[in-house]
Amino acid sequence: MYRVLLYYKYVNIGNSEEFAENLLIYCQNLGLRGRIIVAPEGINGTCSGTYEQTEKYMSDMKNDERFSDMEFKIDEVSGHVFKKMNVRFKKELVTFRLPEDINPNILSGKRLSPAEWYQKMQEDDVIILDGRTDYEFDLGHFRKAIRPPVKSFREFPAWVKNEFSKFKNKKILTYCTGGVRCEKLSGFLLKEGFNEVYQLQGGIINYSKDPELKGKLFEGKCYVFDERISIPVNFADEYNVTGKCHHCGKPTDRYVNCANLDCHKQHFECEDCEEKWSRSCSEECMIAPRNELFMNL
Repeated sequence: MYRVLLYYKYVNIGNSEEFAENLLIYCQNLGLRGRIIVAPEGINGTCSGTYEQTEKYMSDMKNDERFSDMEFKIDEVSGHVFKKMNVRFKKELVTFRLPEDINPNILSGKRLSPAEWYQKMQEDDVIILDGRTDYEFDLGHFRKAIRPPVKSFREFPAWVKNEFSKFKNKKILTYCTGGVRCEKLSGFLLKEGFNEVYQLQGGIINYSKDPELKGKLFEGKCYVFDERISIPVNFADEYNVTGKCHHCGKPTDRYVNCANLDCHKQHFECEDCEEKWSRSCSEECMIAPRNELFMNL
């Protein structure tokens, strides 16, 4: 049995570049695969391994007082969901690039448990803001959530200031995949003068694991940054496909990468169009010299 661990912690990490280098060696020796970001402000990671490997990793991390209370979200899988282990040092856990950084341990929205979030979503005068990118939203989202017209997290500040600011007097509910982005986004909203801001504790992944709610009010699937691409969330209601095929518009939740290696654009594509378009996003890519479906023919 294999497992996937999803986790983050905003905490000061001194000598964070050296810490990242040592963590990579440790993870490789342990046999884990995944993607981890280390920054002076904390750690954010997803990794896969056997039961024994993941138990060892969690135990060793919690033996470090900086991560002693770090929460791990665990999914059982049939095998590794990453090809290799990658640990990167970055200046920020999530790329916001603000002139003055936001410390979520000082400023962030009120954290809501899944049960509290479920109740709050159904109140009057609330605005549900998806704290992810547009392509993540298109695969699945909470009912009545606002789709942010952003393709990267660093686009949020300008969009909030120019378009979303009209909701400053509303109750704002923010959510993301595992919680790490909402820590910063909710703090930014408060800094911009929003009066009442909440965030979903542990994100969509944590919400999906609540045994009572079983993912109610979530439509579609949750985008994840590993080889699975998506995972189910709502186990309570009939599954509702939110994505549409890039070519024919047919409802589908199949995200594929364009076969043209010089493009590799991720897009929705139904099985019929994948065959018709050779898993390409356009005619140009379908006949491109580096279309991987034809390179070895």
